[in-house]
This record gives sequence, structure tokens and C-alpha cells, in this order.
Amino acid sequence: MRTPVGTQTPVGKSSAGKKAAVHQTPEKPTAAEKAAAKKSATKKAAAQKAAAAKKTAAPETAATKASAKTTAAKKTAAKKAVTKKTAAKKTAAKKTAAPSAPAAKAPARKPESRTAMVRRARRINRELAELYPYAHPELDFTNPFELLVATVLSAQTTDLRVNQTTPRLFAVCPTPEDMAVMPPEELEELIRPTGFFRAKAKSLLGLSAALRDRFGGEVPGRLEDLVTLPGVGRKTANVVLGNAFGVPGITVDTHFGRLARRFGWTDQQDAEKVEADVAAIFPKSDWTMLSHRVVFHGRRVCHSRKPACGACAIAPLCPSYGEGETDPEKARKLLKYELGGQPGQRLKPPADYPGQPAPPLASSASAG
Repeated sequence: MRTPVGTQTPVGKSSAGKKAAVHQTPEKPTAAEKAAAKKSATKKAAAQKAAAAKKTAAPETAATKASAKTTAAKKTAAKKAVTKKTAAKKTAAKKTAAPSAPAAKAPARKPESRTAMVRRARRINRELAELYPYAHPELDFTNPFELLVATVLSAQTTDLRVNQTTPRLFAVCPTPEDMAVMPPEELEELIRPTGFFRAKAKSLLGLSAALRDRFGGEVPGRLEDLVTLPGVGRKTANVVLGNAFGVPGITVDTHFGRLARRFGWTDQQDAEKVEADVAAIFPKSDWTMLSHRVVFHGRRVCHSRKPACGACAIAPLCPSYGEGETDPEKARKLLKYELGGQPGQRLKPPADYPGQPAPPLASSASAG
């Protein structure tokens, strides 16, 4: 069959065209396109890897943070507990050490034998005798009855206050007979400045009546008789016997007892036991003057609250050195009466007393 003239066969419709189409090669990508594609793939892979890592690590990070937070809290709590415990220990140590820490505690002495203690005690007595050659009873009196009354009044007060009170009292009732008939109210008013005036008035009325009725108006000169009088104990009896009758006796008042313990002569608190211990150390002939010297030292230097250790003449012999002020300048300011340039306790002191007389009651300052 003939193909009409002018009619063209469409390209690709022939087998040759089909074959050519089949074997046609597509265009190759350029180097830039390849680099871009590679970069895009790398980014995508990195993003996918990061996402996977984040999903995997997220729970671990939270757990780690929680664990770290708990550990930090425990460490903080432990640190606070240790700090608090340390502070508590320091406070407890401070409280324990404060009461027993003297300003300048002397080194502990070696234990001393009985013989060494007796020798040291007697040397202290000799040193005190040189320091207070004028030691005397610090109550004003002119006879045994006045001394007895003054000693009874001296309980719970100072000798100074008694000495300022007794002139009026003895002007009104100079004898036991006069005092025994005093109205209680009037006697109380006369002795009011000494304190505890009702109890003291009762004792004075009782002892005055006893002296009048049992001893002929005279003060007895025996310890056994004196202690039977109302308001009179062993201490008062020893004061009267030693200073009005010349009978040796040891007067254990608060000053004497304190110094006897500080000196290491006794460790007793009871006055009679202190008296017995000290009496065993010294000869009987020393008892009365020993009492005056020790009491003098206790009132002037070896005070109860703050001893003037730095101004004490017997410091080298004292096992309690360091309980008080050891600085010499500061210690000198603690001295009292004639050692401190102040008036004494007696309105009429002995002629050899180196200090000033005490002022009468009307112009007196408060007793120290």
C-alpha cells in the first residue's frame, strides 16, 4: 500500500525512533548539586542522631539532676549538723571551764607531809605577826560585860556597825542588872542598826538576867559557864575568854574559817572541827593572837570574793595563791582599812593602831 505523497510519519512512531528513545541517556548532576545534596543528607542524619540521643538521655539527665540535688541537700544537712555539734561542744566546754578558771592560777603544789604543813603554818603565823604587830579585837569594850554584849551583837553584821551602836546602849544600861530590866521595845530600838534586833534583844535580856541571877552580876571566866548563857556559843565564849580574861582560845568566825581552809590547815566547814584542827597545829599560847592576826588578814587582804593575792605578804607560803587578783597594782586597790588608807572599825582603837578611828554612827558611811 502506498503512502500518500505529503504524508509524514510521526517521529518516534517508527521502530527506529522507539529504539533511539529507549537508549537515550539522562543528564548527569553537576558537582555543586552533588555537594549540596551531600550536605543536606549530613544535616538530616545529624538531626536524626541528636533527636535520638536526646530521647535516650532525657530520663537519665532528670534522674541525675534529682540525684545530685538529693546528694547536695544531704551534704548541706550533714555540714550544718557538724557545725551545730561543734558549737555545742565549744559552749559546753566554755561553761565548764569558766567557773574554775582563775585569773592566774599558780602551779599545783606537791602533796606535803603533816610535818611540812605544820612548819608552813607556823611560819605564816610569824609572818602575820610581823605584818600586824598591832592586831587586836576590833570590838570596842572596857569590861567583860561590854565585850560579851558586843560579841553577841556582832552576829550577821560588822564590828564597825556594832562599835557605832554600843555607845548609846552602854550609856543607858552599863550593867547586867540595868539591861535585864530594859523594856524589850526600848532595847530593840537601841540595837536596831545591827540587824536581827528582835532576836538579839531576846538574847541580851536572857543573858543579863542569867548573869544577875546565877553569877552575881559578873561574867564567868570559864567556857563551860559562858556557853550556858542565852545567845552565847563557843565562838563568843572564846572571844570573851581570850580578850577579857587572858584564857587562850581560837575564834573561828567566817574570816578565820575561810583562811584556815585556804592555807591548807583544815578542810572542815564546821566551826568546832576547824577549831580542833587548828588547835592541833599551834601551841596553846598562840591561839588568841593567831585568831586576831588571821581575822585581820582576812578583812584586809584575803577577801572572800576577790583576794588581793598580788599584794599579799604571805603569798609564797599560800597554796591558794592565784584565786584572786595577782597583778600588784590592781591588788593594792583591793586592800581595806588601814592598809588601804581607810578608817578602821573601832571608834577608840589601841594607841599603836596605825590607821584612822572609825566615825560615829551619825556620820558613818555604809560599812564594807
